[in-house]
Amino acid sequence: MTFSDEDGIKLALKEAQKGYEDGGIPIGAALVSEDGTVLGVGHNLRIQKGSSVFHAEMSALENAGRLPGKTYKNCTMYTTLSPCHMCSGACLMYGIKRVVLGENETFQGAEELLRSKGVEVVNAKNDECKELISKFIKERPADWSEDIGE
Repeated sequence: MTFSDEDGIKLALKEAQKGYEDGGIPIGAALVSEDGTVLGVGHNLRIQKGSSVFHAEMSALENAGRLPGKTYKNCTMYTTLSPCHMCSGACLMYGIKRVVLGENETFQGAEELLRSKGVEVVNAKNDECKELISKFIKERPADWSEDIGE
């Protein structure tokens, strides 16, 4: 069985739900190799850890551990929301070739930057991703504004 983009978004969404249940910002991510091996998953931990940098993509990279540089070049980063400049920068730094995002209507990150550097960006337009973050934004607008740097 092959690992699909839908599988990757489901994995990231599961992480986002964990973050929400823990009182955090419900954004999840998964770093998956070309052969479907899940290297790392994570969710936004800014609130839980009092961190300025633990966005979901950063958590997935952290949880993947130290990997040889060439490993990242055959990976896809799955994320429930369009990645911000920091997370996009991390993907660029490690040479991640694909980013699949759950949705970008709620927040549009640095997709054009990624594309300009040759990264394939795919918008899954996933309703569950949009519903979860929209619910959070309605419930906790101040925490959302802080997370996106407003």
